[in-house]
Amino acid sequence: MNTTVFVTFWLIVLARITDVTLDTIRTVSIVQGRRIFATTLGFFEAVVYICAVAKVLLNMDHPVYALAYGLGYASGTFLGITIEQHLAFGQQVASLFTRKGFELAKALGAAGYRLVEVKAHTRDGDLTILHVQIARRNAHQLVRDASALDDSCFCIVNDVRMAGFMSPGKALISRTLAKASPQRGM
Repeated sequence: MNTTVFVTFWLIVLARITDVTLDTIRTVSIVQGRRIFATTLGFFEAVVYICAVAKVLLNMDHPVYALAYGLGYASGTFLGITIEQHLAFGQQVASLFTRKGFELAKALGAAGYRLVEVKAHTRDGDLTILHVQIARRNAHQLVRDASALDDSCFCIVNDVRMAGFMSPGKALISRTLAKASPQRGM
């Protein structure tokens, strides 16, 4: 293998790592509704992808380039997932099922967590379900905090696309006020 083939091999690997990493993060961004961020990532991903695939297809006399393409793809998948988990964009709702609802709600509230307490009845008796809104990057800490207070606490964590207070009439009121207000510049 000469120097040119060796360098090209690693450039293809690097290009595929880059474009697949961007693709992985872009896919999560799409699911979370981050349109501008996903669009920007998509642009750079496509440019890098075209360069890598063109180099492989135009040089089929070097089958080692196809190996570089596959190695970069696999590495990019791993790196993309790792980076996305580290960034941990978004909100989650953790549902904590506990028999120590009052104590757990009081402690989590005092620690700054936003939560809703729901009383529930099961065949094994009463329990409390605490729904806690949490930044995704803090979900593991919440589970540790809840487990420290109640070792029998059961937790389910779900991703949230939208979180916050919503007022059904707010959009209608905003449109009505916009129509009623005097036009500027007339």
